Amino acid sequence: MLSSQYIAVIGAGNIGQALIGGLLRGGGVSPSQIRATRRNPDAVHLVEDRFPGIDVGTDNELAVKDASIVVLAIKPQNARSVLTSLIGKLPRDVLFISTLAGITTDVIVDALNKDIAVVRTMPNTPALVDEGATAIAAGRFANDRHLGLARAIFEAVGKVEEVPEYLMDAVTGLSGSGPAYIYMVIEALTDGGVKQGLPRPTALRLAAQTVLGAAKLVIETGRHPAILRDEVTTPGGTAIAAVAELESHGLRTMLINAVATATQRSKELSNPSD
Repeated sequence: MLSSQYIAVIGAGNIGQALIGGLLRGGGVSPSQIRATRRNPDAVHLVEDRFPGIDVGTDNELAVKDASIVVLAIKPQNARSVLTSLIGKLPRDVLFISTLAGITTDVIVDALNKDIAVVRTMPNTPALVDEGATAIAAGRFANDRHLGLARAIFEAVGKVEEVPEYLMDAVTGLSGSGPAYIYMVIEALTDGGVKQGLPRPTALRLAAQTVLGAAKLVIETGRHPAILRDEVTTPGGTAIAAVAELESHGLRTMLINAVATATQRSKELSNPSD
């Protein structure tokens, strides 16, 4: 599906580079099919060194010329100026894919002053190791073919879920921002192990592998997390004592509220001029 596409990645930072790497490894795309840009000229060489053969520069207008797919992977705060610079520069039938938190497809269509197919996406940073979680939503001019192309791009770096666009802010609060929450959990578990006498490198490896293994068990068994938790919490045992401590301090409520807070911030970003 992607073998005949020419892809411009505007903003080859962490997410942009994750997508480029995934496309080159497993997306059936060759380096000659990809153009990428960085705002900082000093960063151009870093991308060139990492992905030999792709065309990297600082000129967004040149990058999108003749592209069949444009991926916008910049900070939402920079959206207005970048979108304005692309008015009248995009090919007629281009697919425009946005990874911008909070920015709706209608805002992008209006900013580009063009009836353009836009697919809004929310990936996360584990895409860097091909374990990303990405939600995609079609704008009003996007069809099933456009969604299929977007799905193919993000499946090269992880799992993809299609959702209605009105749920994208919630996705941002959950999986888009979620890695930050889990890193804090891993850090806290590591500190807990160190407090009990474990060497920090050992505690970190055990904590990270525990999170990875628990997540994999949920995914591969399809069983509810509460059921899997009950299998660990034997009567009068260590796990149930720890779970009671976590519940007494409101861990569940804190995580629920964290998702709500990030969701609200995503909604606040809906105006790229902010």
